[in-house]
Amino acid sequence: MKNAAPDPRNPGEAFARLVSLIERLRAPDGCPWDREQTHESLKPMAIEEAYELVEAIDEGRDEDLVGELGDLLLQVVFHAQIGAEEGRFTAKDVADRVSEKMVRRHPHVFGGDGARTSGEVLKNWEVQKAAERHEKGAADGSMLDSVSKAHPAVMEAYQITTKAARVGFDWKDAPAVLGKLDEELVELREALAAGGSGTRAVAEEVGDLLFVGVNLARKAGLDPESALKAANRKFRGRFRHIEERLKERGRSPAQSTLEEMDALWQEAKEREHATREDK
Repeated sequence: MKNAAPDPRNPGEAFARLVSLIERLRAPDGCPWDREQTHESLKPMAIEEAYELVEAIDEGRDEDLVGELGDLLLQVVFHAQIGAEEGRFTAKDVADRVSEKMVRRHPHVFGGDGARTSGEVLKNWEVQKAAERHEKGAADGSMLDSVSKAHPAVMEAYQITTKAARVGFDWKDAPAVLGKLDEELVELREALAAGGSGTRAVAEEVGDLLFVGVNLARKAGLDPESALKAANRKFRGRFRHIEERLKERGRSPAQSTLEEMDALWQEAKEREHATREDK
């Protein structure tokens, strides 16, 4: 009798295989490179894998998404294996901890509390986390303390204002943020006029302007990091067009003028618009 096909709703066997595989690679007769890794040495890889996952989501290809999710899962299991070797924690502890937290923070699903909207869910989430901080003896801390200061600045701004918004401290809508953006632009112009570029006042106003930009994206229902990444990709593509067209003329950007490059930039924009209209 053939073995029954694995149940796709129960990934336990596949997860256990991955845990065993990393344990084998870390064994004395395993892979020298894998044995050398520590929590510290793996930190850059975790960040890199997270960004590659975001890129795969943006690209929209399932094959790439599955691969990047696997790479990120590998980082989790790798750290858990190091913890197990040191007698501190295991992959089971990691899975149990997050499962317990998700049950605890969803009383509207697993308990008797009610929540009719996602806004109510997020507000209750902050109440629950406040209770958890109290249990840990950190009741006097800020609700923003859970946002790591080690986050990239865009992510940190997005996270801290998202949390503040959950308890009602927020702009009414995106147009209201636009008003604040106009205000910050005026203040930046004044700082530049007063002291020129590079002053502390200008740096502060530029920071305020970027902070408001992050919140404008958030109020528009967008992830600012993804929006900026998309803008970066667009810039790369248009500048590549400039380079290619100049190469056809036997020149490089350094040998061109701003006016010529601007004209080619507009040409790249028009080509993008024509491509979108054809689709």
